[in-house]
Amino acid sequence: MMPAARESLLDAAYTALALRPWSAVRMVDVAAAAGVSRQTLYNEFGSKDGLARALVRREADGYLAGVERALATPLDARERLTATAEWTTRAARENALVKAMLTGCWSERLPAPSLAAVPSSSAVPAQRRADGPLPSPGDFVTLVRDRAVAVLLGHGARPRGDAAELTWCCELAVRLALSCVAAPPGEGGVAQLVRGVLARRPGEEVSAPTPTAEGRSRRGSPG
Repeated sequence: MMPAARESLLDAAYTALALRPWSAVRMVDVAAAAGVSRQTLYNEFGSKDGLARALVRREADGYLAGVERALATPLDARERLTATAEWTTRAARENALVKAMLTGCWSERLPAPSLAAVPSSSAVPAQRRADGPLPSPGDFVTLVRDRAVAVLLGHGARPRGDAAELTWCCELAVRLALSCVAAPPGEGGVAQLVRGVLARRPGEEVSAPTPTAEGRSRRGSPG
């Protein structure tokens, strides 16, 4: 099956889940909504559990792609971490599957596939990946933290100390965001919390990278 057809099936499953509990979502309806046969759906995903794993895997990948976009913004290190925290809370607010993955709290309306790998005989590479381990809340902390450290060091962020301190600042920003997913903050939101905490860690504040000539030219010279 072409990747576009697989995406259409996942889109149909996601839409169906928004309308009814996963237990009431029927494979025949997902196939019909995507314009393919039920047999094609089973050939692609193997079973309803396989479809659930693929859907969860896709939403996890979508969340992590958003993390990459937030970290790629042309801002200083603190603002990149703030953007990442804001994306985390927004993604969880807008996507029930992302919220469940980040918190580990799966409602009865959602599929709740095992996070452990399952035996896979699929010939579809994307499905074999979906049948592998799915990320836990702790895995997301590690993935986002480590990616933030790599990006910030690559863009010249300088922790006042060593790389371990930068790692701690990145993890702190991620964990603050997750706390805001579970208990949304009031006025100022997650951005104010992250900015405030990172600014008040004596000796561990993440320093802004020095703009390069290339970076200055992208932003344009002052008028």
